[in-house]
Amino acid sequence: METVLSIDRLSKKYGKIQAVKTLSLEVQKGQIFGLLGPNGSGKTTTLSVILDLVKADNGSFQWFGSTPSKESRKRIGSVIESPNFFPYLNPVKNLEIVAEIKGLDYSDIKRVLTLTGLFERKKSKFKTFSFGMKQRLAIASALLGHPEILILDEPTNGLDPQGIAHIRELILKIAGEGTTIILASHLLDEVQKICSHVAVLNKGTKLFDGEVSEVLAISNSFELSSSSMEELQKAIRNFPGYKSHTSTVNLINVSFNKEVKPEDLNEFCFRHGIILTHLSERKRSLEQHFLELLQENQ
Repeated sequence: METVLSIDRLSKKYGKIQAVKTLSLEVQKGQIFGLLGPNGSGKTTTLSVILDLVKADNGSFQWFGSTPSKESRKRIGSVIESPNFFPYLNPVKNLEIVAEIKGLDYSDIKRVLTLTGLFERKKSKFKTFSFGMKQRLAIASALLGHPEILILDEPTNGLDPQGIAHIRELILKIAGEGTTIILASHLLDEVQKICSHVAVLNKGTKLFDGEVSEVLAISNSFELSSSSMEELQKAIRNFPGYKSHTSTVNLINVSFNKEVKPEDLNEFCFRHGIILTHLSERKRSLEQHFLELLQENQ
């Protein structure tokens, strides 16, 4: 795969605060790559550095395999701050101003308004837009000129559930057209629904990066039941990787500190003379993985 962004040991401090610490990661063409972490984890600083808005103290990064340049910057669209347009102008006039600043003609305005679902409101003043519509107009401005990369900082922040759903659908639609997307978010559910890959940050340090599907495929929790519940609870403590369990009269929920295959669990119980009447695999969510990483690195 083609690497579109490569970050090598990037660091940035603001006074005594280490915003980013020796961060290294790669983003491949076609990915929806999420930077996930709580507020203050270094997400916005990282995006600001790779957009040349902030200078790093140490480390380096490359766009498209080369040192960042004015030409590579033209291949990137971004929305870092809150939408900021002229309130008394309609979206067409506002985008014409953006096009002038970018050195583009006006021919792409209809496309980006249609893509973001704002073409029907092309004559409405910006001040009449909802916050979600303002966010979509900001994304439309970033898409002018067909950028290969779209960078979004907390794109659903402050939106109601309907607005979040609109932005989610829009991001997936843009990605479906071949645009690589890099977004920062503290909303685990949204990252899980949108992103193909994720890097988890905390206090400027990367705790994990990889495919979201790999995290979600890990099974480390099961529901079990047997006619011999007391024997089952005794035996399960000896299964490799056993972590803890809770129980009711007819069911136990058991957690492991590593990935467990259901067939191995079933075979283990059978070897100990226990016939399972219920075996249900519970996939780990991105939220579980995230919280585990934060707990391990406190």
